[in-house]
Amino acid sequence: MLSEDVKRYVARHRALGFKYRVQNGLLRNFAAFAEAQGYDVVHTQCALNWAAQAPSPQQRRNRLLTVRRFAWAMRAEDERYQIPPAEAFGRTPFNRRTPHIFTTEEIIEILKAAAQLSPIGSMRPATYTTLFALLAATGLRSSEALALTLEDVTDDGLIIRETKFRKSRLVPLHETAHTQLDGYLTRRAHLPTTTPTVFVSQKGTLLSYSTVITVFLGVVRAIGLRAGPGHPGPCLHDLRHTFAVRSLEQCGTDPNTIKRHVVALSTYLGHAHVSDTYWYLQATPKLMNQIAKAGENLHQGVQP
Repeated sequence: MLSEDVKRYVARHRALGFKYRVQNGLLRNFAAFAEAQGYDVVHTQCALNWAAQAPSPQQRRNRLLTVRRFAWAMRAEDERYQIPPAEAFGRTPFNRRTPHIFTTEEIIEILKAAAQLSPIGSMRPATYTTLFALLAATGLRSSEALALTLEDVTDDGLIIRETKFRKSRLVPLHETAHTQLDGYLTRRAHLPTTTPTVFVSQKGTLLSYSTVITVFLGVVRAIGLRAGPGHPGPCLHDLRHTFAVRSLEQCGTDPNTIKRHVVALSTYLGHAHVSDTYWYLQATPKLMNQIAKAGENLHQGVQP
């Protein structure tokens, strides 16, 4: 069965240390599609038909290349596997996506919309409101927030265990964030569940990454920040970008303060190198104004 080959392929990569979360989801989806068509191995036309369902050129190419890599690996075991052409959907040059830096008002609107998710008054709106607020207040990776367990919430902050770079760190929380999170956990305690994670579904089960993404996109579309499927716009990861940029805005023009802050921010975000943090920085009117003032001071010989 194709689905069994996918399981073995994903398990092999995870044994090598790769998370393979996105690839796993794509390949499982492809396997279900192909098996419904009567295929038990990768056939080129089937792969192309499946990849073509994606809403954007980049996603279609990504789907195709994911299946192509899988097919190359499986062909060593079964020559019936066909290798789809890599350029069937053309070559899409990499262009860095410009992150959306949320305003305070936009974040408030997102949280209000999340609070109105159905069923009204249930655990679902409470979960997503708390999750989105925590991401905005801490800049956590969404995978880190979803992996949090009850034991990871301490008086000193959140313990983030062995994440992207196999590092663990303590993320201190502002007292207001601590208060809101404690309120959510108090309510969660009345939910019948054996799941140890902080954030759970309406049924008390583990929240999946794909479900969270879908809900967030639905929320930002509902408040007019993004158009329909296939159209670019704000995404969940932009909350992390926003946290990095807004925190840097608080530094003013003192270069020593900025240096110290960037090092602290890099540690707080869990980056292996300070240079990784620069990827999250984006020009905003406030930052550009501060840069202009610093430039003027330098030109006039004014010491910061």
